[in-house]
Amino acid sequence: MRVGIGYDVHACGDGDHVTLGGVKIAHTCGVIAHSDGDVALHALCDALLGAMALGDIGEHFPDSDPRWKGADSRRFLRHCGALVQEQGWRVVNADLTVLAQAPRIGPHRLLMRQNIADDLGVRVDCVNVKATTTEELGALGRGEGLACQAIVLLAQGDHAHQNGHDGR
Repeated sequence: MRVGIGYDVHACGDGDHVTLGGVKIAHTCGVIAHSDGDVALHALCDALLGAMALGDIGEHFPDSDPRWKGADSRRFLRHCGALVQEQGWRVVNADLTVLAQAPRIGPHRLLMRQNIADDLGVRVDCVNVKATTTEELGALGRGEGLACQAIVLLAQGDHAHQNGHDGR
């Protein structure tokens, strides 16, 4: 078994939406980022890479590389998930906590979980997404940005069996 933890934060900037868990959510601002700035998927990528001792998202997708300008972070997640599988590991579960005063993620939670599950090739009940505010404390509490923490558990073994498939 291996455990990985990830964290990402982005400041608010111009825009009318944020992307969280691969879901475009209307918001009073956008985020300042090289890619789409999806803090949930960036934190999850770092958790996966950390569990595999493969560095961090910046090493795999540097913000100095114009290929990743405006990139959909689901590409990053699929890449990290493939690295896990290539090394003979599988995702047992992933747990994410979005830290922000707004936007509310409740209406988008199931789609976020489904996107992550699809990209990692696991059942949706292996992915949890929750949110909390910082009780209006600090930069996140003032709505100056948003952040996410993620943790994953990996195990060695048959990926298809874990996901309820019989491999046929």
